Amino acid sequence: PSLRRSVICHQNIFNILYDKKEKSRKMNSITAFVLLLAMAAKCASLTHSPMQMSASSHNEIRGDRRSFVSQGGTAALSAIGLTAFTPQTAKATALPPTDTKAPQFELPNSQREGTTSLLSLTKSGKWTVLYFYPGAFTQGCTLEARGFQRDIDQYRALGTQIVGVSVDSIEKNAKFCSSEGLDFYMLTDEGGRVSQLYGSSLTVPGFGTFSNRQTYIIDDMGNLRWIFTDVESRVAKHSSEVLEKLRELKTA
Repeated sequence: PSLRRSVICHQNIFNILYDKKEKSRKMNSITAFVLLLAMAAKCASLTHSPMQMSASSHNEIRGDRRSFVSQGGTAALSAIGLTAFTPQTAKATALPPTDTKAPQFELPNSQREGTTSLLSLTKSGKWTVLYFYPGAFTQGCTLEARGFQRDIDQYRALGTQIVGVSVDSIEKNAKFCSSEGLDFYMLTDEGGRVSQLYGSSLTVPGFGTFSNRQTYIIDDMGNLRWIFTDVESRVAKHSSEVLEKLRELKTA
């Protein structure tokens, strides 16, 4: 199960680096496939599987993510003659602690109505499910968004709003929301600065910075209450698990 979770999780990188819907990708299918195979081989050494990471395990998990990506990437790119990638250049960021104020942000939204900030979200008096995803129109991200949309009335009944975040452009996020008929919007984190603040950023030199698939529950006072880190292997039931945790936190 741990091996399967790690392989699926790092398909996030593969989905971004080789997305057939985009013409400007920076690697071809052969390169992407070799990279994915190397990552799959490396992930055999990873054994972490908790759905929510405690503060004491943040540094350990961060080290594993950095080691996994850098060593796997090095092996793959070396196999095809691209040796500029080194273990020191792949960077994953640490998760913020729970039960403290969530990192502040202000980002352009897919509604093309200016920006949305954490302050504006909390001023509504609602809780927020802030979910980071690698890329619109990819299989996992589409399935995840559909799950939230399917359960949108349950979130509303709990006084909770859904907001997505990725490094995708405003235009791409807007098209994604429109094509899927979503009743919530996405934020564009160009450059991945907010993703870094939330420990959901993964940077691979030459390929850019991406948002890892992680979900954060923030209460109406702006406190970070829960982090879902093991999302990729549970995408189909992720929304149900978020709802369950929301009910638990709100009745505690």
